[in-house]
Amino acid sequence: MKTPQELIEYCLDKNGAYVDHPFGPDSEIIKVENKIFAQFFQLKGKDIITLKCDAMTGQFYRQIFPDIVVRGYHCPPVQQPYFNTFPLDGSVPDEIIFEMIDHSYSVVVGKLPKYLQKKLNEE
Repeated sequence: MKTPQELIEYCLDKNGAYVDHPFGPDSEIIKVENKIFAQFFQLKGKDIITLKCDAMTGQFYRQIFPDIVVRGYHCPPVQQPYFNTFPLDGSVPDEIIFEMIDHSYSVVVGKLPKYLQKKLNEE
């Protein structure tokens, strides 16, 4: 099972990714071009991650991991279908977490202007 720090490092290996703290020092927010694609925080003493997704992919993971992967925990209701939240306790295998991080990054980059997409794909 990967630690939150190892997963943060995986996120930061993506082109243009960086850490931000817009919600305070207790959360690690990973962004690309000022858009969030991963959020690491603690909830009731547990390490938690929230990842961006498209609505269909988000629902797919929520069906595979019922009551583990849930709609974006702290997101406004209108945004919840586009984020998944789950604990980093081994209940979701590392390879699936990596897949979900990759998807999150792709969704965010895919919504950027074409010139930024091109720049990030060339790095």
